[in-house]
Amino acid sequence: MGETLYHIMGRHRSEPLPERKPSWLKVKAPGGRNYVHLKNLMRELDLHTVCEEAHCPNVGECWEHGTATFMILGDVCTRNCAYCAVAHGRPPKYDMAEPSRVADATAQMSLRHLVLTSVDRDDLPDFGAWAFAETIRLVHERVPGCSVEVLVPDFQGSVDSIRAVLEAQPEIYNHNTETVPRLYKKARPGGRYERVMEIFRVSKSIAPDIPTKTGMILGMGETNEEVLKTMRELREVDVDILTLGQYLRPSNDHIELDRYVTPDDFRMFYREGMQMGFKHVESAPLVRSSYHAWEQVQAAGV
Repeated sequence: MGETLYHIMGRHRSEPLPERKPSWLKVKAPGGRNYVHLKNLMRELDLHTVCEEAHCPNVGECWEHGTATFMILGDVCTRNCAYCAVAHGRPPKYDMAEPSRVADATAQMSLRHLVLTSVDRDDLPDFGAWAFAETIRLVHERVPGCSVEVLVPDFQGSVDSIRAVLEAQPEIYNHNTETVPRLYKKARPGGRYERVMEIFRVSKSIAPDIPTKTGMILGMGETNEEVLKTMRELREVDVDILTLGQYLRPSNDHIELDRYVTPDDFRMFYREGMQMGFKHVESAPLVRSSYHAWEQVQAAGV
């Protein structure tokens, strides 16, 4: 079988994983001046970042460049996805002043592009949509020229919640697909693959001019062929931007790592994705949803 065809087909690993991570997954430990400054600022304003909560491998690089992804609605998620490092349980009462503090932090950091995400809040009547919308409005008001990308939960498919966020005019509307349909029950029991596809159909019908974005983490048991099929289905619902990165197991309590996806495979996904018509594809082992987010804004024509 030719090398190209092998990469496209993919398969589950047939031998044990190496004891050490491959060289392409090694990153420098964070600790620069900007990193320390941002970490202190988050604590002073009682804010959370998904960079820290989700153990993102790029936290040092991004924070040294003065960019961060704010996680609103607290740091306790109502769902318990098998791959995620964020704590789960019963969240505390929501702090209504948080959107204002995020806008203040955005101004203090002089950001040109803000990424805003959250835990799942299935306990709230609107699933957290107001908090996203209000933060978008305040950031646009206080930091003119700063674009806002939202990485939203699924809002249990609520059209009213999706509309509330889109009417606040974020520059990018992002919801992560995370994995292939076959693995949803195992990896993302609180989510539904069909719901993800419907979210993108609805968002494009409400705000066709707002670019949509999604991300997947690879290495939980999917094949390359399944990844490519999912990519094609995402293009069918007109998703504009795609990110693909390597799953890194947070602890022994999380879903088992099935394989290390090679840089060659990630490059193949990039080529295939661009041929499918995505406006921008970020595909590499250390890529996460917000990695190089400002470049993605430019690629989407925002």
